[in-house]
Parts: sequence; structure tokens; C-alpha cells
Amino acid sequence: MKKPSRRTTLAIAGVAGAAAVAGLVAYRARRRRAVVRAADRPPHALLAPPTVEPDVIDLTTDDGAHLNVRAYGDPDADPIVLSHGWTCNADYWIPQINALAGRYRVITYDQRGHGRSDLGTRTFGPDVLADDLAAVLEATVPAGRKAVLAGHSMGGMSIIAWAGRHPDQVREKASGVLLASTGTDSLLAEAALLPSRLGRVQEPVARRLLGAALPLVASPVTTRALKYVALAPGSSTAEVAFCEKIVLGCTPRARGNWGTALSAFDIRDGLDHLTVPTTVLVGTADRLTPPVHARKLAETLKTCGHLERLVVLDGIGHMSSVEAIDAFDDELLHLAERDRMPAGA
Repeated sequence: MKKPSRRTTLAIAGVAGAAAVAGLVAYRARRRRAVVRAADRPPHALLAPPTVEPDVIDLTTDDGAHLNVRAYGDPDADPIVLSHGWTCNADYWIPQINALAGRYRVITYDQRGHGRSDLGTRTFGPDVLADDLAAVLEATVPAGRKAVLAGHSMGGMSIIAWAGRHPDQVREKASGVLLASTGTDSLLAEAALLPSRLGRVQEPVARRLLGAALPLVASPVTTRALKYVALAPGSSTAEVAFCEKIVLGCTPRARGNWGTALSAFDIRDGLDHLTVPTTVLVGTADRLTPPVHARKLAETLKTCGHLERLVVLDGIGHMSSVEAIDAFDDELLHLAERDRMPAGA
């Protein structure tokens, strides 16, 4: 067989190289298309109510609780399912809806007892979080499709509990997971609810505080307390106001019942079943689930062989997806695109 000439070899290499470059350019263009970055918009523009109307999905759990589920964007687009934290609701994900719904099917839901979702009759615990998420995925992610799941705080715990309770669904419904500002156990022992000079709140006291079903009212004191506990010192007035409106909307009963349940959580075993690429994200100024939790999560996931990466955001507090919208969304995009990424991208 005649050996190819050097000129022919170079031509083939040139075509292959051009194709690779074209593929990379197309990939990057596709990744940017219809994804909105906070840095490219006026300050806090992504905190405004979404202009796209959601599809509202009727979902009733086995115990008769109605869960409020909303899906934004093209039904045929790749799904991203977002699970919010304690005392929040689906509106917590407004920045991600505004940023990503032009390219993805962004699915949100109110956790049981939050927002427009019912309390139901079951005793609150990780199994309830797991089963509710399983029901949401069954209702919103079509057979044969897979979603990227992201959970913030209690929403991250929902995903971990779901993995432990529904491992078959992990394989069937998930392509990747982002665990943000969350933990699996020892939540009260590690939280820094007071300035260091005042020491730590003792666990029995912290447990009573979390379980207190007292009404919260808007006031300068409430605003300062929320900012201190849940956001970073450098967070903006708009970010604090956005989070405060959501938190104050949580009913005292739901806040107290879930606070009591969270204080006793130990869902470490769920990480063994989180068998998809999983990124762990935390801010250095997170007082509620400080970086020690993220490092433990990452260490366990690395041992299991499923850690995608550990992301530590300097100067960001507990409300990471609000305080660092672009950095948070970049991790979602990385997980959503990782299997399509050309070599060397």
C-alpha cells in the first residue's frame, strides 16, 4: 500500500484540526446561547420576577399533599431540577430561572409546607424530602431523559436523602448533581449563629430556636439578623431584601416543624448512592453550613469516585445562588454540558 505523502498527512491533520476547532467554537456558542449572565445585565436584574410563564404541574403525593411544581422553558430542552432550602420557596430560584430558562427546562417546586405546597400528614424527616423529590422527578423528567439536579441547603439534603432512598431513580433520572451550601449531619454543632467572641449557641438552645413556631415580621432587626446569619457581610441590600421577602413568607408551623426535623438529620449513607458526577459548592462566609460540611461531603464523594469538583466561593454566604449567581450557574452549566464537551474544551 502506498504510504501517504507528507503533504497529504498535513492536509488530513489540518482538516481534523479545523473540525476540532469548529466543534469547540460551536460548543462554546451553543453553551452561551440563551444563557443570561448577571454580569451582562444591570445590577440585580436577575432578581426580578421571570417574564416567562411557567407550566404548572399538578402533583399530589401518596399522603394527599399537593406540591406546587413549576416548569419554565421549552419542554423538549434538557431539564434542570432545583430544590430550595429551609424557609424558602420556589421563588428562591428566580435568578436561575431568568438565566437558564431560555436554554433549559428549569423545574422548581415548593418543598412540603413551603410556598404553595401542603404540609401533608407525614411526620417530617429525610424520607419525606426524598419521596417528594422522587415524585417531582417522576412527574417532570420524561422516561429516557436525565436531569441535572441542584439543591441548596435543605434542598441539597433532599437530594442526598433521595439518593439513599431511591438509588434506582438516581441512575434513571440524574446526569449530575450540584450540592450547594448544605451538609448531612451535625448541622447545629457546626453552625456559627453568633459572633465568635460570644461563643457558640448550645445545641439544646439552637434546637429550640430552629423549632420555634413564632411569627417573623419585617423590621430592621429582622433584616440585620437575616443578613448576619444567612448572607455574607458584603451582600447587597437588594440581595438581602430578595431573601428576606422569601423567608418571611414561610409559615411559622412549617418553619418550626422542619427546623426540628433538620436538627436531627444524619443522611450520610445517602452519599454512597449518589452515583453521578456531583459538585459541592460553598461560600467561605457561610455561617449556617460552613465549609467544614462541604469538605466532608467532597471527601466522601471522592472516596466513592463520584466527586466532580469542590467549589469554594470567597466571601459568599449561605445564599450562594443569589449572592454569586454567575459562579453558581457556571457549575450547573458545567454539569449540564460535561458529556457533550469536546476533548480539550
